[in-house]
Amino acid sequence: MDRFRMRSSNVDQAEPLPQPSRRINFKSALQDIHVPDSFLSGMSMFKVGSNGRLEPVTFKLSKDRFIISILPRKIERVGGGNSLMRPSILSRKRSGTSQTSMGSVGGDSVDGSAVLDAAILSLLSDTDVDIGSIDRIQSGQMTLKFEMARKKERRQSISQRNSMGIPMLDEKRSFSLIFRGAETLDLMVDQGGDREEVLYILNSIIRQYESAKLKVGNEVLLLRYIWNDVDRDDSNTINEKEMGELLNRINFHVKEKSTGAMYQKFVKTLGLTKTQRKQGLSFDQCVTLLHKTKRDMATWQVKPVTQLFYDIFGQFMTKNKIRKKGEDNRTMEYVMQIFAKLHQLELADVSNHITEQNYISLEQFEAYLLSRDNDIFNPMREQVCKSSDMSRPLSEYWINSSHNTYLTGDQLTSKSSVEMYTKALYRGCRCLELDVWDGARDEFGNPMPVVYHGRTLTSKIMFEDIIKSLDVFLILNPKTYPIILSLENHCSIPFQQTMATQMKSILGRQLYVPDESSLRGSLPSPSQLRGKVVLKGRRPTTGAFDDYDTDDDAADDDLTEMQSVRTEKTSVTGNTKKSQTSVKIAPELAKLTLFHGTKFKSWRESEQALTHHMHSFSESRVRSFCKHNQSQSWIQYNQTHISRTFPSGNRTNSSNYSPILAWATGCQMVALNLQTADEMVRMNYGRFRENGEQGYVRKPSTLMMKGVTEPRTTHIEVKILSGSCIPKPKGVSDGECINPYVNVTLFDCSEGREVTSTQVTNTVFNNGFSPIWKFEDSFHFDVKNACVAVMQFTVMDKNSTPTKTDEFIASASIPIACMRQGIRSVQLSDAHNTRSGAFDFASLLVLVKFEHCQAEI
Repeated sequence: MDRFRMRSSNVDQAEPLPQPSRRINFKSALQDIHVPDSFLSGMSMFKVGSNGRLEPVTFKLSKDRFIISILPRKIERVGGGNSLMRPSILSRKRSGTSQTSMGSVGGDSVDGSAVLDAAILSLLSDTDVDIGSIDRIQSGQMTLKFEMARKKERRQSISQRNSMGIPMLDEKRSFSLIFRGAETLDLMVDQGGDREEVLYILNSIIRQYESAKLKVGNEVLLLRYIWNDVDRDDSNTINEKEMGELLNRINFHVKEKSTGAMYQKFVKTLGLTKTQRKQGLSFDQCVTLLHKTKRDMATWQVKPVTQLFYDIFGQFMTKNKIRKKGEDNRTMEYVMQIFAKLHQLELADVSNHITEQNYISLEQFEAYLLSRDNDIFNPMREQVCKSSDMSRPLSEYWINSSHNTYLTGDQLTSKSSVEMYTKALYRGCRCLELDVWDGARDEFGNPMPVVYHGRTLTSKIMFEDIIKSLDVFLILNPKTYPIILSLENHCSIPFQQTMATQMKSILGRQLYVPDESSLRGSLPSPSQLRGKVVLKGRRPTTGAFDDYDTDDDAADDDLTEMQSVRTEKTSVTGNTKKSQTSVKIAPELAKLTLFHGTKFKSWRESEQALTHHMHSFSESRVRSFCKHNQSQSWIQYNQTHISRTFPSGNRTNSSNYSPILAWATGCQMVALNLQTADEMVRMNYGRFRENGEQGYVRKPSTLMMKGVTEPRTTHIEVKILSGSCIPKPKGVSDGECINPYVNVTLFDCSEGREVTSTQVTNTVFNNGFSPIWKFEDSFHFDVKNACVAVMQFTVMDKNSTPTKTDEFIASASIPIACMRQGIRSVQLSDAHNTRSGAFDFASLLVLVKFEHCQAEI
């Protein structure tokens, strides 16, 4: 029997812990939640399609409460019987088949079969959402689809909509499910329906799910997630035919001709009768099958976890404590708590299951290694900071910032959307950009300011709608640290006055209005501004005129940079591209503004300015300053003042620059194109994972010291040991088994230059379920600036066709300052930095060693 006992006389003499309560089956964990019969039988609603059209649908909740099904009413029942067609979960389209037999929704018994043709199946795509995929539920109409629906409604008369049977949009009946990081299911309850009841029930189910999954092993989570996709006949069992599909879904390749033999061998091991074999395997038996599949691999005996269990586990226990470098020592009481937690886990029902409180099995040990309790990201750094740590001036924090927040894609032709502001806020962004221009006037002649990327083909959205979305977010999240609006103001005076009026009327006391006395001395702190919206724009000190502020102006100055590098002794020459023209600022707007953008002349002059005066620089200026030894002057300036950096105007595809250099000089607002899910945005996610993803991270002490400070250096050794439950790219359900490999990249800087180094593992073919890489190989990295550097683990899928590009699967970015050494779990996220759905249980097991330190758990 594989087990480990805590060897300690103290344990034997200690007060015995209460025996763990009986574990409940995760697949039935939600069935105790009471829901009205209408949720199970079907509720009438309207779904907003991708084109903004309202479609009548039936909203259903499966009996086990795990699946939300949205079925078009007109084709809800087929075949003349009572059987309901169930589309596959998460848009699963069965490739190579034109017809499919489907049972009833939610695991009901099958009363017959219904044949779907390809056309009907396509109508039913994207209509099932798994509870485990939902990131959040939001009321109202704050998504791109709802925006399109409102535009469509404005173009149609009431009689036209009545003739088509389409109701008027009602915000009080509308809500959206945001799932898989970026997708939305946008619904409006039917007339007489109770939206608040729907939201209450769904949120209750999600809370119960989040609680229950903490007591479940990854294999159980994975199997539950794919179960309804694989159990196509709703028999609640997996037969021999479905077994091959199950193995493909978990990304474990077995030749088609071998799956039958594998199934028969396994059922024989279980001692099932012929009748039972025909009926198929139960959920619990399939969990055991997954465990056996992993354990029976030829590499099991040399699997990293096995070696750790026998070779390392006994070494990290010394004098009743677990030694963790750089952390408080963990006592035996802490170990007992871990053991008790492991005994609560629902794992495979294997013969060596341990129930004694002083023992754990190999399987329980592996579950611990892959859990968040053993996360490589230091949990102390991930916790929300104490209020005292958030009481320093704003200049002492990195602030999660967005560039051209409104855009959904490129800088020239993409749509603008209010939804992008809500997305950014829920991802921890706290500095949002608005390019505001004169729009039309309403029927009463009132100005209507609009937001879009000026002089391009990007679409326009209403400034007022953005402010309303901020108000809703703050109502739901009143303790949010300040939201900073970076206003690129291109409006005439009447439209500026309207902007001020709209912000005051919508936000009310949530809008921070600085008085003259608050503009003297240090900047306010995040704690002082909690729950407030703060404006960055123009606040002229004399008169109502200002000659410089916008990103466009700052970008224009970069042309001059090629001819004359500004230093402390360099005077400013005229701009070669634009003639300086004064822009009048409405006093009503100016007095609402805290941060006043000013033209950079010299660091000496900038340091002497009032602290609410700030600068904006494009990425090329960042590199230029660092290249010409101005980093230290910039660091000193950023200790008391604010700097904002943004991508080059040449990045019309909305790509991103590396934020490392700007962070290293103490820049607070390092704005990125967050709509682009590239490695730079993923690095930004890692940086702001610290402090509970609140959007504010205290800058390291090395950036707050007076005088020249040498960066802290270190050496890191990394080994990629194994992976667990890695999904297909984008979490899709169909396609071939993946061929995963891992890129380990260090983003660093040294002597004013970015330093990036990447090392790559071997490829493991046809196995994302439990890949094992050549863990004898070590990757070595010399870290030049440990306080700023970030390490990124990226799992890629090797394309079997050499001419095709490898696909991104998942990643995790860990600031070196937040990294724990030892045998650690790397919790992987999708491209949108969400761990839900198919990514909820994806992880890597790695070994990290810092220079002169022993590997410890």
